[in-house]
Amino acid sequence: MKNILFTLLTFLSLSLISCNSDENEIERVSAPTNLSIAAVKVGADGNNPNGDGSGEVNFTITATNATSYRVLINNETLELSQNRFSYTFTQGGINEYDIIVVADNSGGNISVNYSLTVFVKTELKLIWQDEFDANGVPNSTKWGYNIGIGNNGWGNNESQYYTDRLDNAKVENGVLKITAKKENFQGSAYTSARLLTAGKFEFTYGRVDVRAKLPAGGGVWPAIWMLGANFDSVGWPACGEIDIMEYVGNNPGQISCALHTTSSSGNTVNYKATSISNETTEFHIYSTIWTESSITFLLDDAEFYNYNPSIKNDDTWPFYNNQFLILNIAMGGNLGGAIDPNFSTSTMEIDYVRVYQ
Repeated sequence: MKNILFTLLTFLSLSLISCNSDENEIERVSAPTNLSIAAVKVGADGNNPNGDGSGEVNFTITATNATSYRVLINNETLELSQNRFSYTFTQGGINEYDIIVVADNSGGNISVNYSLTVFVKTELKLIWQDEFDANGVPNSTKWGYNIGIGNNGWGNNESQYYTDRLDNAKVENGVLKITAKKENFQGSAYTSARLLTAGKFEFTYGRVDVRAKLPAGGGVWPAIWMLGANFDSVGWPACGEIDIMEYVGNNPGQISCALHTTSSSGNTVNYKATSISNETTEFHIYSTIWTESSITFLLDDAEFYNYNPSIKNDDTWPFYNNQFLILNIAMGGNLGGAIDPNFSTSTMEIDYVRVYQ
């Protein structure tokens, strides 16, 4: 706060003008009043509230009796004779900026503080991908499996048995097919697959895009998500979990994202659902942008949730360590709910998984 006050006082410093004229007092000009500033982020809409990624913002300053303006923006001072100006932010990601605006005339000045959040797309390099071009078993250099029913700590009262069989996970015609089936297997009434990149590909920060068509049916619970690579040493939720996409077959027309940390786990408050159409008949792109300061979730490149806690510590922000990718379909469980007694089989098709930094 002291630094902000010092900056403001320094920025506002100017010479006072005094006037004398023999015995006649000259009327003093009144300092400006009614100062405000408005910002329009280029490309901003309901899906992209922080702009289209160009970083361009158009500003309009309004004041009574002002002759000039000064703006301290992004550690840069602008001297203006007009009340309109444009500014392009360049720092990548979603960032908040504090702006100081001063209106001047010969009688003095007035100032206001203003804050806004701007999204800037960054040039990213593709660092890892699977396009699922080779038919048969998923690429073993990229994917491993969780096997079993989750009693070792990663289950959520689900009804499936995860296998590594081709019946439950295979690449065919350019897509990965994860299939949940109703069948008696190892004491469970359903089978499915859960693929993960743990020990094969782990990363910190970047953008993940997954193009997928979701399974249909009451009780299906497909997910595209990430888990902290230190899961084995610190446990869950201390490792941090980033749920890029979860879908519940009992609630069609909606997908959700979530963050799980020690400050909010299980039924987390760091959650957002959004509407979707034709999710089981058409492919959509499910994405997250993970930076040092925020995690943003997108559906078909439209932002619908941003997590950026004001206080970042191990409780709220364990997201400074490597994470790995997970793809799976659960059946029933805490989120999947009741399984349709007529359910037989359903498949999630994944066209590609791409990671950028």
